[in-house]
Amino acid sequence: MLDRLFGLTDHGTTVKREVVAGATTFLTMAYIVFVNPSILADAGIDRDAAFVATCLAAAFGSAVMGLWANYPIALAPGMGVNAFFAYSIVLGMGYSWEIALGAVFWSGVVFVILSVVKVREAIINAIPQSLKMAIAAGIGFFLGFIGLTNAGIIVANEATFVGPGDLTSAPVLLAVFSFVVMVALDHRKVPGAIIIGILLTTAIAVLLGFQDMGGIASLPPSVEPTFLQMDVMGALEIGLVTVILSLLFIDMFDTAGTLIATSHAAGLLDEQGRLPRMSRALLADSSATVVGAGLGTSTTTSYIESLSGIRAGGRTGLTAVVVAAFFLLALFLAPLAGTVPAYATAAALVYVACLMAGSLREVDWHDVTEFAPAVVTALSMPLTFSISEGIGFGFIVFVLIKILAGKWGDLNPIGVVVALLFAMKFAYL
Repeated sequence: MLDRLFGLTDHGTTVKREVVAGATTFLTMAYIVFVNPSILADAGIDRDAAFVATCLAAAFGSAVMGLWANYPIALAPGMGVNAFFAYSIVLGMGYSWEIALGAVFWSGVVFVILSVVKVREAIINAIPQSLKMAIAAGIGFFLGFIGLTNAGIIVANEATFVGPGDLTSAPVLLAVFSFVVMVALDHRKVPGAIIIGILLTTAIAVLLGFQDMGGIASLPPSVEPTFLQMDVMGALEIGLVTVILSLLFIDMFDTAGTLIATSHAAGLLDEQGRLPRMSRALLADSSATVVGAGLGTSTTTSYIESLSGIRAGGRTGLTAVVVAAFFLLALFLAPLAGTVPAYATAAALVYVACLMAGSLREVDWHDVTEFAPAVVTALSMPLTFSISEGIGFGFIVFVLIKILAGKWGDLNPIGVVVALLFAMKFAYL
């Protein structure tokens, strides 16, 4: 039955290999059940409810991706976009988290519509390769910056904007230790390097008295504080149009980079370098965003950590379904999630930043008209503290450089339109 449903034989894989791949992917991305509630709590969302929403949204999205699109790609609330949700929309712009969830909901509805009519697929296929890779790296730099600040390694400085914090403090030293452990374990190809680093650092912090132990397992807490609490009508204010568009752009391009990177690694791209059944994959991604908003979490998206499962042999949607099952089991780890200190998860952000920065090697460093816009894109995200602003700068610079350099053939009409839309956004929104 599983062979018929997922085409295991056609993809040269087995049930055992897919299960191992699913477990590997989950261990690699399980940090999200600790990190996402921590970030959303900064926006005022109940941490326990955010934990449940994170697990359920991840389980739903991964299951749909596996059963509907048949790809070994797992989903969960996205890193980067959750930071945009908490630190830009709520803390930066002053909107309530309920209205912010409403904006996530509407962006998800737009995602679904664009996915059904295949406009989103056309836009993704029109993104220049250099910008795709720069977007992934830029989001990584943005996460790294947040991680360094959460750990206290970087603090505000009136003279230089940012500067080093107290590098001898316990949180800083434990964050550095956590990061080093993650990198060392990854080098030794130990599955779940991130989650091991987080849990080991948490255990040391508890033993040394820097963190109180809240327990390990219990029945799942209630999701009621966030369930259907999104302010759908409040999110339709004129001032929130730019927020919804930003969420749209962030998830669209983040998903594009993830789908391309993971499918390329799995050998699933066709002769033209495109992903078959992309519309189904995009619909799985966008529907998960709508459901996630209803549960009480920021945008749910495809995870680049799926590469770990693909490296373990995952080739079909059964891998993603196994990941979904593990996220449901994770619901019973709420006390442990509440025990993890911020500096332990901060190390995970920096580690993920390092992994995402690797996409820059795919940029054409022999063509200045390619790598210059890519560098602008990647640098702008952390320095403007905005993923969407960095994407916009990159698109506009790319189009202008290509025009002035006389390389009209490198431009795609849809890409030019996207650049114009970003220019209008900067000018009028």
